Amino acid sequence: MNRRKFLKSTAIAATAAPLILTKMRAFGADAPSNKLNIALIGAYGRGSQHWDGLASQNIVAICDVDEKHLDLAQQRFPAARRYIDWRECLGHQGLDAVVICTPDHTHAFITLWAMNRGLHVYCEKPVANTIEEARLVRATYLKNKNKLATQAGTQRHAFPNFNRVRELIQDGAIGQLEDACAWGNRQLRKPGYLPALGEPPSTLHYDLWLGPSPFHPYNPDYFSGQPAANCLQWNMYWDFGNGQVGDMGSHTMDLVWNAIDADPPISAEAKGEPFNPEVSPVELATHFQHPANKWRPAIKVSWYQGGAMPESPSQWIDLRKIGHGAMFTGTQGYLICDFEKRLVIPLGNHSDMTYYKPRGANEVIPSMKGFQQEWFDACKGNLKTSCNFDYNGLMTEQMLLGLVAYRAGKKIEYDGVTGKITSDAAANEYLRHTYRPGWTLNG
Repeated sequence: MNRRKFLKSTAIAATAAPLILTKMRAFGADAPSNKLNIALIGAYGRGSQHWDGLASQNIVAICDVDEKHLDLAQQRFPAARRYIDWRECLGHQGLDAVVICTPDHTHAFITLWAMNRGLHVYCEKPVANTIEEARLVRATYLKNKNKLATQAGTQRHAFPNFNRVRELIQDGAIGQLEDACAWGNRQLRKPGYLPALGEPPSTLHYDLWLGPSPFHPYNPDYFSGQPAANCLQWNMYWDFGNGQVGDMGSHTMDLVWNAIDADPPISAEAKGEPFNPEVSPVELATHFQHPANKWRPAIKVSWYQGGAMPESPSQWIDLRKIGHGAMFTGTQGYLICDFEKRLVIPLGNHSDMTYYKPRGANEVIPSMKGFQQEWFDACKGNLKTSCNFDYNGLMTEQMLLGLVAYRAGKKIEYDGVTGKITSDAAANEYLRHTYRPGWTLNG
């Protein structure tokens, strides 16, 4: 190589080196920085509940459609750059990861855009508002699972009781599993979309808040309520959320989903209050049929909400006193649980648990250090999380299929491979939303 070519190649290498190091950051104990560069999108409300945990990392960007919320978040993260549009925020130089705490109707959009840009993602539940969104989120994650860490924000999953329930079910404490269900008692009734009332405050970029959803005039009641739970004021509306299916359903069905190792259901049926085209139902019962797997037969899985409840296994037990819980039925008994407690009830003369062999100390599923911390560690290491978008995407797909059956008004047969309803072609329209012009789901 002559001198001119040598100098030219050296200059190119020197220019490229910082780019390579930026893209392939090391997070080991001896690395110059073992902190993630994170953008918090949805900086207040639910986002404020992440502030303490995120303080251990580098919060380099904060994004919110309300500049008042940005002012509050900036007090905690003074060095972070401010954005009002999440699409611009995702272009922030040097980002490693995003935490998404926006309204439900933008979750899949931000998640997909972030993964397509090579960013690790923590997204509050639900990760999607439609089956089409849930399947696309899951497929995009699976395509990138060897380089991206994802976590859906069902933080109760970190409670040790989730592991104990899984062990009891899979080790045969109630015999062969036949049925599983979960329920929630929350009731938030809304008559329909709110009428126009006043003008948005100057700090609120209302059009960005609406995002991909059809236009609805501003009303301050969409935003009333406690800061950490203001989603409860808008998530009952079809264009903004899925009511309790996406809210507490995401948490409570997780108790069941963690134990049954299920693929998509093959059918769904639902019964609830009369259909309202503007507001999701309060009272609802949905039932799914799941095929057999390697360790259990085919089972029925159900979700109850808003007052609808499964039948109690005994006159001595009032399931209604468990606000959000789950029940498993087996050939030799029942397991009833909530997020932190569990109760096994033997069934019949030969089901006294005499022959049940619990796991040894070395076989017990270990507890995680913390739900958010698990994701931090995954971003910097093996990419493994408990509620990644494969696991949670499947659960979300099932729950949303119950709403499709509810809207169809009949039992539907479902092909989990193609993501299509095979028994009623017209019902496939409920698998997706129509978005406002200019908003691209998979950008």
